[in-house]
This record gives sequence, C-alpha cells and structure tokens, in this order.
Amino acid sequence: MGFLDAILGGGKKLKGVAPDRLFAMTTAHVTLQTELSMNSVGSAGIVFQPLNTSDFEQILRDAHELLAGVGEENDSELESADDEFGYRWIILRDPDFEDLVVSLNTISTELQGGGYGERLLAAVFAFEDTGGESGGKDSASMQKPSKGRRVYFIYNFKRGSFYPFVPSGGTQQRDTERELRLKAQLERELPFEAETTRWFPLWEIPL
Repeated sequence: MGFLDAILGGGKKLKGVAPDRLFAMTTAHVTLQTELSMNSVGSAGIVFQPLNTSDFEQILRDAHELLAGVGEENDSELESADDEFGYRWIILRDPDFEDLVVSLNTISTELQGGGYGERLLAAVFAFEDTGGESGGKDSASMQKPSKGRRVYFIYNFKRGSFYPFVPSGGTQQRDTERELRLKAQLERELPFEAETTRWFPLWEIPL
C-alpha cells in the first residue's frame, strides 16, 4: 500500500483539506450511470491515519454516533477496521449514492474541525462496469472483459483531486488506458489530478 505513504509528502498540496470537493462525485455519478453504464456498488470508504489520543478517538466516536443515527433513517450501514499497515478504514454501505457522499463528507469535516485534517488520506468510491467497454491494448485488458469489473474513483485529500483506478486481471495490474479514457469522459464533472504519476494504485480496497 505504497500509495498511502506516497500521498503524504512531496509536490503541491492544498493549504488545508478540501472535503467540499467530494460533492463533485454526485454530479459525476449521474454521468457514470447514464452515459458510461457504471453503477455504484452501494459502498464507499474513507481511510486515514489514526492517532492514539483521547481527543482523536472522541471525535471518531462522535462521528460514528452521528452517522449511526442518520443510518437508521437512511438504511445505511457503518463499519470500521484497521488494516495490516496501521491505517483505519471507515466503510459505509447505502443504496443511495448521495447519502454515501454526505456521510464521507461528515467524517472528513469532523476530523478537520477537530484539527486533524492532516490525518485524512483518501476517500474511495466503488463502481461496477455494467456496459462492458472493450479493454485497452495492454495484455491484461485484452484477457479480461471489462463488464462486471470494479472501477474506483479515489479522492486524495492532500491534493484536493480525484483520479480513476481500474484494476485488471492478474496480480497488481491496472488498465491505464481505461483510466485515461475515464478522465477524458469526466473531466468536466470532477477535479482530476493533473499529474498521472500521482495516480497511485490502491490494491487492497475493502469495498
């Protein structure tokens, strides 16, 4: 999971996190559904560096309680887990995509408001390709049809921008041509990371 280490330093950063840019995903969701035949899988997640302090943990508990209360009304599910690398994931499951975006924004806003915005790493939205667009020229894309494949949009809080991530067949292989096409198709809806070298793969996404 070198991605999580890499996004912590170097290059241009925003002076603060930019959680409001998450809402651009709601507009992109419409285009993904209607024009690109991609549907949300009903889950999204946020990953951050936990801090072993009572204040930080209290903020997380407050965010959990807030989202749990909203979830009872909106048919949402909430879970959290620390991965083997020491990062914490909060995973939300909800059939309403806008609720997913609002919930992730709530968590990021709580952390930022508590002075822990720098602990935020990324928000991840998972989609399924139901249209079966032909793969690119790379061997992995040619071997595996794209229909039914997971497609992720990763929001890098440090950079204030999105980028697509499309795993393909094989061990830690990605469809870079498809990722570039998605950027071209959605660049009016999403603030994309301009430097493609910063489109770091995130292989172990628990969504």
